[in-house]
Amino acid sequence: MTKPKVLISDKMDPNAAQIFRERGCEVDEITGKTPEELKAIIGQYDGLAIRSATKVTQEILDAATNLKVIGRAGIGVDNVDIPAASAKGVVVMNTPFGNSITTAEHAIALMFALARQLPEADASTQAGKWEKNRFMGVEVTGKTLGLIGAGNIGSIVASRALGLRMKVVAYDPFLTPERAVEMGVEKADLDTLLAKADFITLHTPLTDQTRNILSRENLAKTKKGVRIINCARGGLLDEAALKEGLDSGHIGGAALDVFAEEPAKQSPLFGTPNFICTPHLGASTNEAQVNVALQVAEQMADYLVSGGVTNALNMPSLSAEEAPKLRPYMALAEKLGSLVGQLAHDNLTKIAIEVEGAAAQLNIKPISGAVLCGLMRRYSDTVNMVNAPFLAKERGLDVREVRHDREGDYHTLIRVTVQTSQGERSVAGTLFGNGEPRLVEAFGIKVEADLAGHMLYIVNEDAPGFIGRIGTLLGEAGLNIGTFHLGRRSAGGEALLLLSIDAPIPEPVLWKACNLPGVKTVKALQF
Repeated sequence: MTKPKVLISDKMDPNAAQIFRERGCEVDEITGKTPEELKAIIGQYDGLAIRSATKVTQEILDAATNLKVIGRAGIGVDNVDIPAASAKGVVVMNTPFGNSITTAEHAIALMFALARQLPEADASTQAGKWEKNRFMGVEVTGKTLGLIGAGNIGSIVASRALGLRMKVVAYDPFLTPERAVEMGVEKADLDTLLAKADFITLHTPLTDQTRNILSRENLAKTKKGVRIINCARGGLLDEAALKEGLDSGHIGGAALDVFAEEPAKQSPLFGTPNFICTPHLGASTNEAQVNVALQVAEQMADYLVSGGVTNALNMPSLSAEEAPKLRPYMALAEKLGSLVGQLAHDNLTKIAIEVEGAAAQLNIKPISGAVLCGLMRRYSDTVNMVNAPFLAKERGLDVREVRHDREGDYHTLIRVTVQTSQGERSVAGTLFGNGEPRLVEAFGIKVEADLAGHMLYIVNEDAPGFIGRIGTLLGEAGLNIGTFHLGRRSAGGEALLLLSIDAPIPEPVLWKACNLPGVKTVKALQF
């Protein structure tokens, strides 16, 4: 078996390469390449491990013909074209926790630096001035910290601030009241936070929703003398409006570790009184750089070797421990999705994925992704778990997931229902004792069948002699029947026939089958 091949294109702790090798991957460490040089070599790699220097653009992805996973050693993935990677079926991972403490500590350090004017006092003292009366700071004890973003890093900042006896007000649309109580913070809307906070610190990703969240208008809503810290992402605040606020005195101080354009070699903010900046040092400690390098190597190797998915930004997480347990369910789900996709006669608008029994106790996201993967093969021959949801969304497919606690006829069941112009159509399947996927129902007709290889799907009127006629037709065409599965709604009603055939079914044979008496639908299937 060929080992997965990984390229480390940015400088990382050397132990990262060792982890890849120990876990069964080949690895090359080739750093400092230009985009053109990277394009020339990327096609031979299954994995690409990066920090912030490598820019993974559409052009790079187009050349990455074998690429399966991109791992960013750090949190921010601004340097990766995630939509393009998703469309190509490439998993994009980051390491959101490896530098969390380091970044949170940097925010606290900048808060203290602002409160006590430490950089200016240091420069003045080293210049021999001893301006003791010039630098009058403020205590942080008893002050209110406004936390914009209460995720992993934000929650660490909150705990440190509470330890300093500060009050913490948090704005985060995803912060539940229960989690706010657990963190010991006051949950508030943005306007309330802006009005209350003595210090504001930002800890959100840069998205369409958060871009310019501290706009000119919002900065005007802040308390006079507020001090603002941003160690998250450039673009979260209006730098020109911040400069005006500092000049007017409405903003008492600002500390930025990140800028809208980096590297920030020039900025109107440089030289402004009460402004402090650092060159994106949030994750710059020895501990953090080692942590994120080791984590990205572990995550990527798990995915390439065992299928485990951790901290992926464009597909559901699936631990290396979960993967073996879920694999049979995902195989069943993919076959059901494929069956629906091959039998659909028009564009689908809605799909419901329901699980019950043993399947209801599992992570439904990989099961749902596998259904979409099977379904979307009717649109693309390069579809996988990553780009299937992307393709579904692109085509306006409304996806619903339903988990049932009820006991059914089977120990586990997955049902896929699609909305067509003729109404709802559903298929259902289970796993037999050995973990083999088995169809148990198709469009309301009970039928047990393996879904494998070349198959012939026929809907016909239940009448004597039909089975003999279809057998004769296939025999005359030299096609051998492997398995034979029959179901019907009622005696003399609509019947369903699924045959596995040892070879592809020629088009003329399909036409002859269509012309047999009582036949309503004929379809060649491939699994």
